[in-house]
Amino acid sequence: MGSAAVAQQLTPPLISGDFTNIRFPEFVKQLEAKTPYRFYYQPEALDTLKVNLQVTEKPLDAVLLSALQKTPFRFAFDNERRVYITTGTALQPNLPDNFFMLEATDAVAVEDETVVDEDAKARSNSSTSELKLYEIGKRPATPATGKVTLAGHIRDINSGEPVIGAAVFVETPATIGTATDQFGYYALTLPAGRYELKVRGIGIKNTRRQVLLHANGKLEIDVEEDITPLKEVIIEAEKDKNVAGMQMGLEKLDIKTMRQVPTAFGETDILRVVLTLPGVKSVGEGSTGMNVRGGATDQNLILFNDATIYNPAHLFGFFSAFNPDILKTVELYKSAVPAKYGGRLSSVLDIATRDGNKKKFAGSGGIGLMTSRLTLEGPLVKDKSAFIIAGRTSYSDWILHQIPNKTYKESSASFYDLNAHISHEINDKNTIYATGYISRDQFKLATDTLYKYLNQNASVKWQHSFNNKLYGVLTGAFSDYRYTVSNEKNPVNASVLSFGLKQYNVQADFSYFLNNKHTIDFGVNNIYYSVAAGSLKPIGGESLIEPDILQNEKALENAIYISDKIDVTPRFAVSLGLRYSLFNALGPRDTYQYLPNISKSENTITDTISYQAGKSIATYHGPEYRLSAKYSLSDNSSVKASYNRMRQYIHMLSNTASMSPTDIWKLSDGNIRPQIGDQYSVGYYRNFKSNTIETSVETYYKSMHDFVDYKSGATLILNHHIETDVVNAEGKAYGVEVMVKKLTGKLNGWVSYTYSRSLVRVNAATTGDMVNGGKYYPSNFDKPHDVTMIGNYRFSRRFSTSLNFTYNTGRPITLPLVKYYVGNSMRVYYSERNAYRVPDYYRLDLALNIEGNHKIKKLAHGSWTVAVYNLTGRKNPYSVYFKAEQGKINGYQLSIFGQPIPTVTYNFKF
Repeated sequence: MGSAAVAQQLTPPLISGDFTNIRFPEFVKQLEAKTPYRFYYQPEALDTLKVNLQVTEKPLDAVLLSALQKTPFRFAFDNERRVYITTGTALQPNLPDNFFMLEATDAVAVEDETVVDEDAKARSNSSTSELKLYEIGKRPATPATGKVTLAGHIRDINSGEPVIGAAVFVETPATIGTATDQFGYYALTLPAGRYELKVRGIGIKNTRRQVLLHANGKLEIDVEEDITPLKEVIIEAEKDKNVAGMQMGLEKLDIKTMRQVPTAFGETDILRVVLTLPGVKSVGEGSTGMNVRGGATDQNLILFNDATIYNPAHLFGFFSAFNPDILKTVELYKSAVPAKYGGRLSSVLDIATRDGNKKKFAGSGGIGLMTSRLTLEGPLVKDKSAFIIAGRTSYSDWILHQIPNKTYKESSASFYDLNAHISHEINDKNTIYATGYISRDQFKLATDTLYKYLNQNASVKWQHSFNNKLYGVLTGAFSDYRYTVSNEKNPVNASVLSFGLKQYNVQADFSYFLNNKHTIDFGVNNIYYSVAAGSLKPIGGESLIEPDILQNEKALENAIYISDKIDVTPRFAVSLGLRYSLFNALGPRDTYQYLPNISKSENTITDTISYQAGKSIATYHGPEYRLSAKYSLSDNSSVKASYNRMRQYIHMLSNTASMSPTDIWKLSDGNIRPQIGDQYSVGYYRNFKSNTIETSVETYYKSMHDFVDYKSGATLILNHHIETDVVNAEGKAYGVEVMVKKLTGKLNGWVSYTYSRSLVRVNAATTGDMVNGGKYYPSNFDKPHDVTMIGNYRFSRRFSTSLNFTYNTGRPITLPLVKYYVGNSMRVYYSERNAYRVPDYYRLDLALNIEGNHKIKKLAHGSWTVAVYNLTGRKNPYSVYFKAEQGKINGYQLSIFGQPIPTVTYNFKF
């Protein structure tokens, strides 16, 4: 039965009324209408409680005792006519007269000591933690004055994982807040005194802590996961981020959102989900190469726990290289790229994994028609360190061998990837993170040519907190990408073609919280490249293939950066950043010199210069500016603008329109200059219906200089003087992106429309290097119109459905127009480059998600996903090609998925 602590100074009023079979919130509303009292409680804890009372002239405390009878809830009054309802022990809402004269107790922390939220750790219900007073810093003899900094981490109470992007703030005397970073870390500078600290975040229950700040100190807060499958999912934290946040051109995805988007083979694919975002395209199906706001696929920096990924796909793009079960967040920067990132022109895709469960051993996985996966995680030292290991493999090889058709039976295709991650908290100032990743692919499709390619990545991070205002992260990362193409069927022609790229990266990043109006980020970055540019070697003693090995390439890229986020006024904020990069192409290597003002070719080589190991071949450097601003027009609308300059020193050379595992990466040198890009963006953002519907309109203009394009008939593989077949081009891209996103209710999702153009011009000084007469022409990925709709509807706790619709303009192609004869040989005259287009593309996908029962205590929780990719069976053209047959040139259309593809996947978690 509930009990009361009633203030003696006030006499509760007498209540009369009929409160039969009404919900507790309605009961409270009637009491507030009848009395001067106001009630404070957690709505989610009491919204299902029913009240059945009929009272006449009874005191308020007696009415509450009857209403809360046989429940764990208790109530208390204070002197300001406020009623507090909670669980746990009886409350004392009023401070004793001598409160500030009391001696320090065990709950008080000395300066810079960490206060651990033990009450939240001990209970799944955190109401006691929300009402307990946490004193930070040593209590002085007289009340403290001046400003102090409160810092700490927000972590999941069940797993110990950091909560990223949670809002931590106070609302009185004025709203002052911040958001947790990738480590779940927050820092707030406030005047000394008493506050109610509120924490809100996506996927967590809203919570608060009562804090009394005497001096600098830390408060570690554990929060609960918010699971409300039958009710509306209202995202409280970041619900106004669309309007109030500084960043524009940023798309954030979590694993829960990504799992709702149907994909081709039933497995969550983060790159497929990224391709549904406005401003992000690909050249067609079966490709995970991204084209962001008119940029090429190599102009995207893909980071996996800060290690660079050069090929993010399995099996020529049908699967992404990232196991969905270990992912935590995915952030795509399309504009206003932070100063800490560099080296690419178009975008940064930053992928972070979970740290693993620090509380208990757990596992998850899935079994599909073509792949299976398993993830294991648990504590190494409880509450201190955790591990997570994940593996994924395909059995497409076995499936192909079961097909009676000889062509498929003689084909093979398989891949696997492995992930391992360890995190260890040495103490409250030092944490270590280590990640390892490897993926391997091999396939042979109805030929005797075997393709193999490999990704290996590793990173180690050391996070150190110097004090509440300053912390730093030291990162060392390694990336290794290589492939081989071998042919052994005919011993005379048996050979292997290979390529390899290694990258070693060391960087130091620091964040300094000067005050609530200034957050300063600064750091340094160093990258060492080693490229095995290509080799062809014979296999076996009978092979007549002559070895052909290109020179290795080496280079060093350094950068230093600083940025400051400044809240000028409550409505106006700016972010200023400067990054300065320096690139040195290094020996040992021989380079060619060419006649000036003449098209480069073998015939125009004038000299060969040899450089010794470590000697500088070419040096490039320059500033990269970052500027963004936000002005709030009202509480639910704002305008933003940004400008950034980027420099890129590495180029991808490809003879295909999409990214493939046999692409070549080339470092800048004396003949191939680095790419430079400038982007200007302006956006308007407005939220409706209490921030449950987000809308945005962004427009941009991008100019690009010195990116690589090709001469007609260019040879890219094993070319000892590649600069004779490539040209430095310039380009421009512009567009408008419109997004409408609904975040709440049983029906949620987003709709986006993008109009964009991507144009290229090769206006070289020499006529022989010109393309299309020096005029602009569409790039390979120029698709003016793009419409995407993602919709999710939950019928009940166990059943939900997801829909994905996409439409875009067909990509440009170059067509043969006329055939003619020179002597006795037939020649073909082609149109201007990319003057025509393949037919438009559209596709509809549908998925049904069936969850198991929701019993808390069971061996494993399972769910089924039944999906159909390309529900209408449209034969979307990937490309158009031509063949000379019986004296005629006939055109053919190639489709990757020309019919509906049903899939069934079983997912489990224990």
